[in-house]
Amino acid sequence: MSPARPCRGLRAAVAASVGLSEGSAGSARRGRLLRPPIPAPAAPGARLFRLPGSGAVRAASPERAGWTEALRAAVAELRAGAVVAVPTDTLYGLACSASCSAALGDVYRLKGRSEAKPLAVCLGRVADVYRYCHVRVPEGLLKDLLPGPVTLVLERSEELNKDLNPFTPLVGIRIPDHAFMQDLVQVFGGPLALTSANLSSQASSLNVEEFQDLWPQLSLVIDGGPIGKGQSPEYRLGSTVVDLSVPGKFGIIRAGCALESTTAILQQKYGLLPSH
Repeated sequence: MSPARPCRGLRAAVAASVGLSEGSAGSARRGRLLRPPIPAPAAPGARLFRLPGSGAVRAASPERAGWTEALRAAVAELRAGAVVAVPTDTLYGLACSASCSAALGDVYRLKGRSEAKPLAVCLGRVADVYRYCHVRVPEGLLKDLLPGPVTLVLERSEELNKDLNPFTPLVGIRIPDHAFMQDLVQVFGGPLALTSANLSSQASSLNVEEFQDLWPQLSLVIDGGPIGKGQSPEYRLGSTVVDLSVPGKFGIIRAGCALESTTAILQQKYGLLPSH
């Protein structure tokens, strides 16, 4: 990975700008405990913030204050170059600024992930896909699949950080069908790199306790409650990953949890052919 862009020194300034405090010198990673409006258990060293209500649905008044506080805290950490654990519509994930090369390196290190494996890019709106990708499919197709439990692999544009997946001209785009994640990306104001919240050799996580070993290495953990109905095993499959980089065709890179509905849309509604 090429030399990291400076992002670490922003932590204190960003925290101050949104009314958050920093820990004592040398304790940026471990010293600060965010105290949520709703009590939540925390392991030693963890920064845990529990969303009011269901994180998948926007909180309404009077819980809105807690939702906004969680957003402000997460945005502050992401802008400072930190790695944050977040809920999505399929799994818990690890997110960082896609523009911060140092943070990208941190994600690979704490997961023990091979740097030959790409990270997805999380966006907040379908309109943003056109900024970060060269799109060669109908807009209706994007809107039929996004937001949703799919990752669409497209040709990347020059807008993305060159240190993000430098080994491929393609990028996987995620817009989770999850209100907090959509709000987070839009308030953050840029693309997030996203991957599952687990060590590379372990199972994916449907609740925050399942990746508790990673908490001390994270800046913030956003607890949106259990993901999936009854902890269904299908949710652990993650998003369905579809290659749409070749006009008129699609390729399934990972079956994921939405294979049947995704392929039905691609073939029956848009006439795309499966690539072999």
